Amino acid sequence: MARYTGPVCKLCRREGQKLFLKGQKCYTEKCPVDRRAYPPGQHGPAQARRRKQSEYALQLREKQKVKRIYGLHEKQFRNLFKYANSIAGRTGDNLIVALESRLDNIVFRFGFSASRGQARQLVRHRHVEVNGRIVDVPSFRVSAGDEISVKPRSKDLLTVESSLGARTRPSLLDWLALDEKARVGRMVRQPARIDIPLAAQEQLIVELYSK
Repeated sequence: MARYTGPVCKLCRREGQKLFLKGQKCYTEKCPVDRRAYPPGQHGPAQARRRKQSEYALQLREKQKVKRIYGLHEKQFRNLFKYANSIAGRTGDNLIVALESRLDNIVFRFGFSASRGQARQLVRHRHVEVNGRIVDVPSFRVSAGDEISVKPRSKDLLTVESSLGARTRPSLLDWLALDEKARVGRMVRQPARIDIPLAAQEQLIVELYSK
């Protein structure tokens, strides 16, 4: 399936909440979710009037929400779930930690980009280094102790500068360390689920894939 290239605000409306897919603009612009609090499409208002959703619908919407926040295809997301289910620990917690450990997400968390989509583009265009070597795979799994940096020739990119200087930029998480001037960050330790500010019920995703 091709990557979605339509208006991202439609994805937010479909999930009924802000997913912050447009980065800083989500904080400064009036969001369509507030103006039209129903799913997109001609049947959107009718869906909004339905009071009760089935168990399957709740599980599916939670999976779609998390998948869209991190910008993954279904196959990528399912493979990540299989990995989370194959290692020790709670599958739901493992899944969220694995999502957070992706290189594109770490670049976003450091503030080098305004959104995960923009971070993915920085990685794809070979502007990011991991431990001194260029990595152009957004799904690269970052480990504790790894150093992530913007390569020397790209440190003054307008995209990076504007993102780091934005007033609405989220605060740095305590399991990450950043030298903003040098454009170098490090994963201090592997995060736990409690360290990740994601409003999601990952157990619903586990139940959906376990059927």
